[in-house]
This record gives sequence, C-alpha cells and structure tokens, in this order.
Amino acid sequence: MTWDTEFALSIMPLLLKGFLITIKATAAGSVLALVLGLVLALCAYAPLSVVRRVAFALTELLRRTPLLVHLYILFFALPELGITLSPLTAGIAALGLHTGSYMSAVYQAGISAVPVGQWEAARALQYSRTDLWARIVLPQAIPIMIPALGNYILLMFKESAILSVIAVPEAMQTALSLGNKTYRYLEAVTVVGFLYLAISLPVAAALRWLERRYVTSPH
Repeated sequence: MTWDTEFALSIMPLLLKGFLITIKATAAGSVLALVLGLVLALCAYAPLSVVRRVAFALTELLRRTPLLVHLYILFFALPELGITLSPLTAGIAALGLHTGSYMSAVYQAGISAVPVGQWEAARALQYSRTDLWARIVLPQAIPIMIPALGNYILLMFKESAILSVIAVPEAMQTALSLGNKTYRYLEAVTVVGFLYLAISLPVAAALRWLERRYVTSPH
C-alpha cells in the first residue's frame, strides 16, 4: 500500500473534528487536574492528621494504578452502582484524576521552595492561614511550578488517545474508524500523528523557555 495524498486530504476535515474533541478533553481534564492537584497538596499541609492521611492515601491510589483502570472503572463499573457517565465525561474525569495526583507533587515541591523566612515573617505579622497561602506562599510558588505543570498537561494531551478504547470520538478513534471503513490506516494514523506534533512541539519549546526563565535562571 502506498501513500495517497488525495485520500489524506479528503479525511482531514473529519480528523480535525476529532482533534478538536481531543483538545476539549485535554483542556477540561487539565482544569480538573490543576484543581485536584492543588487541593491534595494543600491537604498535605493541613493541621489535622486525618486530612493529611486521607490525601496521601488518595494520591497514592491514583498514582499507583494505571490510567486505563481509572477509565474502565468510571465508564464500565460506575453504571453498576447507578452512576452513568458519557464516554467524554468519563474520559475527562479519568485524565484529570490520574494527572492531578502527579501534579500534587509538583505543587508540594513549589511550596517547599518558598524560603522558610517568608513563612516565619507572615506568622510574625499575624497573617491568617488563608492570607499566608493566598498572599505569600502560592504567589511565590506558582511561577516555578508552571513548566512542570505544563509538562503534565502536555503528557495528558498525548495520553488522551487512550480515550479511543471507550469510543470517545477524538482524533485517534476517528482515525481508527476511518481505517476500519476504508482499510487505509496509513494516511489516517499518520495525519493524526502530525496533528499531535503540530501542537506538542511548539508547546514543548515554550515550556523549555519557561523552565529557563523561572527555574534555572538566577532570581
């Protein structure tokens, strides 16, 4: 089988439509992951030991089990408990939960990088716990977290292809569907690969620049 440029161009609109769903799933999953990661990280600094232990247990559970397991539980197992999610919703939730557990470590690393003197000064000035986090700790920690958080979002973008296993009509699922109908997988899968590269390469370059700007450069 040889490459057919005319066929590749003819399926481009369908692949782009699927790629938009990929981007939508990544964007929604990223929001969930960023929020969950921050919550888990803040819970690690909670004054109550039970909160810290529950957060640690949840983080470990999500990290030590595969994304595919999360996806199958949300889409296939939850309906047995009376909770039914659409394929896209289940996919977004799985991506967000899985990635958020790893982002929590990034948040904790950024928080730990804030000089101890900043904490002590805030306490000496009798800042409330809310003001300590909102005005002192997080504004200093977030900039140095951005490259690592961005790398996890980029990884989620690439891993979103796994949503094809539950028939989410994203880019890979669209390519496989076209291949099943036409028996021409070469063009469909190759075009999807280039679409991923078109997003991944510029984003990766931007993240490297941010890392040099906020992490490796002297402050």
